[in-house]
Amino acid sequence: MRSKVTKAVFPVAGLGTRFLPATKAVPKEIMTLVDRPLIQYAIDEARAAGITEFIFVTARGKNALEDYFDHAPDLEHTLRKAGKTELLDILKSTNMDSGAIAYIRQHKAMGLGHAVWCARRLIGNEPFAVMLPDDVIAGEKSCLQQMVEAYEETGGSMVAAMEVAPERTSSYGVLDVESVNGPIVKAKGMVEKPAAGTAPSNLAVIGRYILTPKVLQNLNKIDRGAGGEVQLTDAIAMEITQDRDVFGYKFDGQRYDCGSKAGYLQATVAFALDRPELSDEFADYLQDLLARRAAAK
Repeated sequence: MRSKVTKAVFPVAGLGTRFLPATKAVPKEIMTLVDRPLIQYAIDEARAAGITEFIFVTARGKNALEDYFDHAPDLEHTLRKAGKTELLDILKSTNMDSGAIAYIRQHKAMGLGHAVWCARRLIGNEPFAVMLPDDVIAGEKSCLQQMVEAYEETGGSMVAAMEVAPERTSSYGVLDVESVNGPIVKAKGMVEKPAAGTAPSNLAVIGRYILTPKVLQNLNKIDRGAGGEVQLTDAIAMEITQDRDVFGYKFDGQRYDCGSKAGYLQATVAFALDRPELSDEFADYLQDLLARRAAAK
């Protein structure tokens, strides 16, 4: 019987420079889609997949992120006194029990692989998930839950995968495909940010992973790769050379790249339109705005 995936690593040490000046004072992961921070979407997805231990790899200036998951007794008291039970329930859903969440500092910005390696002592000898909050994925069933269910059949290491336009493959880790079985793709190789025209496929790796502890051993061995950083993709690719199984999972859902301004705005619009209390008014506004822009041209 395979070990259950109950631990997840959230690499959140980045500076968020693409969102300056906002991220001068506010961690990018606290920026909201409608009224929920990016990190809350990742946490909810992890909980739906059965994750019970949450490991955050942070850096200096991320105190607001840590405070977000703490209890707020004064605010809870104020809401309770005012009889605002619905808001109180929303607030309580953001709380994390003592011992369920841990924070580790990444002192140098050395890439995603290094961030995951920083959590090695808390991961131990268990399979674990890695979730990048920049990637927000909407779907009937959470992306990580889909992957956990597939992992129970396949074992090995697994990465979330999606098709991208060939000209965009240089921005991603890309799978070299051996075989396809429905949404599960067996990989015979992985390349991090291949040069234009050299990608082995258009199947890109995005920010959800289920990894074996062997990957941590590989991270100990590899040198810095693309961009001068320790690449997680390189450590996973080593699994294949060591005759271990690596799979891609073509998840069912819509991915938004909230690490870019365009992706963040697209997600904001999509999530706002999906909210019953906002959708009609917001849709009317968007239609009116587009009509006025068209008329002005």
